[in-house]
Amino acid sequence: MSHSLRYTVNCSLLFTELPLNERPAAARKAGFDAVEFWWPFASPVPADREVDAFVQAIADAGVHLSGLNFFAGELPGPDRGVLSQPSRAQEFRDNLDVVVGIARRTGTTAFNALYGLRQDGVDPAEQDRVGLESIVAAAEAVAAVDGTVLIEPVSGSDGYPIKTAADGLEVVGKARAAGAANVALLADLFHLAVNGDDVAAAVRDHAAEFGHVQIADAPGRGEPGTGGLPIADLLAAAQRGGYDGYVGLEYKPTVPTAESFGWIGR
Repeated sequence: MSHSLRYTVNCSLLFTELPLNERPAAARKAGFDAVEFWWPFASPVPADREVDAFVQAIADAGVHLSGLNFFAGELPGPDRGVLSQPSRAQEFRDNLDVVVGIARRTGTTAFNALYGLRQDGVDPAEQDRVGLESIVAAAEAVAAVDGTVLIEPVSGSDGYPIKTAADGLEVVGKARAAGAANVALLADLFHLAVNGDDVAAAVRDHAAEFGHVQIADAPGRGEPGTGGLPIADLLAAAQRGGYDGYVGLEYKPTVPTAESFGWIGR
């Protein structure tokens, strides 16, 4: 391979045995120099002191915050994003300034915009219209920090309309057609596999277009080696295909997190 993979630790799923603001230091101690998080606060516009403590924890740990989710409702929990929900899209808009503020302080440039579930009694076409508006607004906001908005196919929620790489690329294409050039696919190999997508074909055909890659084994979402997904082969293929970004470790460790990295380098 032309270069070695760069890993970033998703501290919303790994090191959950520790308080949130202790996880960046734990990732550093485990040998990593980058971390990513889902939205780490309960509300779209948290108190300044909460934001300050989060940013300080990352700085103190000496790691790079490589990625951050926009506010996505209650996650983990019943929500998978709010940006396409007409009744909640304003929460997403209110979140944009906070995200950009964190990005200015941390250098983060990758931002996952979870689309949201289909809602009973709401026209899917209306949700898609609101969703596109939200994504374009997010892309405009993070352009100020050279950021990219990521669109992620997700498994585990029937009402989530973006399930395959093709679904995600369709949304990316619509956003770009609307003038948002800085929108890209987040290829989570676990979610794609669980949803029955042809993961190898998605990597083969689109690796150079990926804005970010995340991994967990399937089934189960544990660390690589706990399931049957050929993760090493898929990552090698992504590199051959032109992907040179971080690989997010977004799995649920089956052992204490610090013991779950033995697969690296095998």
